[in-house]
Amino acid sequence: MGPKENKSGKKKRKMSKAKRLKWLQEEEERRQREEEEARVKSEKEEIERLEIEQIEREKWQQLEAKALERKNEELEELYLLERCFSEAEKLKRDNGLLSQWKHYIRCDGTPDPTVAPEINTFISLWKEETDETFEEVISKSKLVLHLIDELKLILLDAPPSDLRDASIVQYQETLLELQGLLQLKFNRATEILLRQASTLADLDTGNMEKVIRDENVTLYVWANLRKNPRYSSVRCSEIKIGFEIPTILATSDIALRLLHTHYDHVTPLSPVPRLPQVHAATSSLFVKDEDGQVAVMEEFQEEYKQPEIESNSVQQEELKVEEQGDIETQMCSVQKESGDTQSELKMKLLSETILAAQLLLLENVTEKPYYFEDKEVDMCGFTTLGGVYHLDILELPPQPKQRKGWMIVEIHKGLQKYVYPPATMEDSETENTFPPIEVELEVHENVIFFEDPMVARWDAEGKLWKTDGIRNVTYKSGERLLTFSLETFGPVTLIQDTHINMPYQSWELRPLDVNQVLLIVATLLIEIQIQIKEDLCMLASLKLNKKKHSSILEGKWMTPISFIIALKEAGLNIFPTGHSHFYVVINHKIPLVEMKAYRQMALLSSAFMFGWSRWNMHCDSKNVVFKVREHLTKEEPDVQNPNWTLLMFGGDRALRLKINEYSEAYSEDLEEETEFHSTLYHMVEDFASKGAMEKVRNSSCQFIDSVCHMLLSIRLFSFS
Repeated sequence: MGPKENKSGKKKRKMSKAKRLKWLQEEEERRQREEEEARVKSEKEEIERLEIEQIEREKWQQLEAKALERKNEELEELYLLERCFSEAEKLKRDNGLLSQWKHYIRCDGTPDPTVAPEINTFISLWKEETDETFEEVISKSKLVLHLIDELKLILLDAPPSDLRDASIVQYQETLLELQGLLQLKFNRATEILLRQASTLADLDTGNMEKVIRDENVTLYVWANLRKNPRYSSVRCSEIKIGFEIPTILATSDIALRLLHTHYDHVTPLSPVPRLPQVHAATSSLFVKDEDGQVAVMEEFQEEYKQPEIESNSVQQEELKVEEQGDIETQMCSVQKESGDTQSELKMKLLSETILAAQLLLLENVTEKPYYFEDKEVDMCGFTTLGGVYHLDILELPPQPKQRKGWMIVEIHKGLQKYVYPPATMEDSETENTFPPIEVELEVHENVIFFEDPMVARWDAEGKLWKTDGIRNVTYKSGERLLTFSLETFGPVTLIQDTHINMPYQSWELRPLDVNQVLLIVATLLIEIQIQIKEDLCMLASLKLNKKKHSSILEGKWMTPISFIIALKEAGLNIFPTGHSHFYVVINHKIPLVEMKAYRQMALLSSAFMFGWSRWNMHCDSKNVVFKVREHLTKEEPDVQNPNWTLLMFGGDRALRLKINEYSEAYSEDLEEETEFHSTLYHMVEDFASKGAMEKVRNSSCQFIDSVCHMLLSIRLFSFS
């Protein structure tokens, strides 16, 4: 039985091999069949894909052909709309001429800081007045500060084409002279005050203490009349100022002066931005005639007269057979056309100059400034805030003495500084005999510090701010008290990171009313709301760490340039410079694309909201992506259902994206049933209401120019 079973098992094994071969053959056939089906399916899908791509390509080509067909028409319409920038510039110049005329007919003795003879006479006459009290100097310093601010505004606000190199040098020299004159006057007034120290002495301490303050200056003077060695702590009860002085000073004929100027006249002037040579040459075609009106140079006009001469000769041949009255009519027509051509030429040149000046605001420098001195403050990365504290140890002048009814006054050689520590001394004496002086200051209430302020001292020899020689800096933010030890006295200032509020986290531009918008910029630390109305700007609201914060600037209307300066001086700097890209990680955009976007956003801002989009970081530097929606009511938009449209703009092409703000991935696919245009203006017009576009066309040129200037200054696309 056993062997038979083995035979039967062998038969089964042989049959399973046959079946296996058959199975393998079937599997191979099935695999080939599946591969064939997959190949056919893949070919079919590829054909379908190619057909879809072909359809999409043809559709895209049709859209491009349609866009190209209307490109010239759109650009021509945009050119006419953007003439508002030239009109706004003309209004600025007319207002400047009007201001000069009003100043001329006012005849109140106030000099024009741009006229060298007037300002030089003013400076010379005031220098001759040597016996003014501190109160009198402070009163007159308001006029000097006004003249300084006026010159600064001219250097910052005047178009680069209007400022010649000689004028810039003249204005900067005048600025420095006025600043130096102010300091000279404060020193002379301090000397007069110290000569009377004994008559102003306090009955309890026997020393003199004087506080004089106004909105621009705070003066504290302490005269050591008693020379008590145990009197080492000097504290002012009226204002929060204090000194801890060593014994050698407590027993010397000295006076301590703190002159806190709420402005900075110590830091060197910043260079004035200049147009490139090509644009400078173009802008030089403008000259002023006797009436102060801008005219075009005759040499340049000759090129445009040739076609007119040829046209006139043809007309004259035809006019030979016509009556004399018709000749006079035709000649008047030719003269009118010539005048229109000249006017159009002036507007075109002015427009090109404005474009170059606006582009200059967006240019980044290619080389980071290098600082050679040790502990030198990088003035591109840090900003002085709260003015300058002029700390001085002064020699106490001889006091008047009464002798037999006579007042004897010793003639002094002027205000002299007390050298501390001495220039020559032994090394062992430095820390023991001449220790650093502890100073306590109150930080200006109108300045915001987002971090503990850093202290810097002025190096008069190197003409720069440095951080050496300052120790034990502590800051009580609640009381706004700053304490530090100073090795040598001199001008001291507080500095803060210039770019602490950059980059921005989000932004929004919202219409409010006729020729009014609200610009909201949110950073990590603040949310700032700027209201723009006609040609003025105002701080509407300020939040620090998401809490409402009151500011002295709220509710004060200013021109855009003055407003930007005021925000910077308050510590609210959201205005990048050409060096800022070295200190902030930015989302670089091509300046020309960015400029075109801001100009056209300003054109549309009276009827459309614009907002930050996270996809702006995903597109390349040749494009900007942002949200837009129509907004005609004064009410705030619905946050829950904003209904935004996402647009991409590349300077010469605007299109509506298929994705939205909440899509999973970035895509530049075009929204279904939409077209693209050569301008942002015409792209928005596709989905805008008639009422919105009517409101846009009725916007004031000054309003559009102000909105554009603010957008160019903040650079929302590159720094958010």
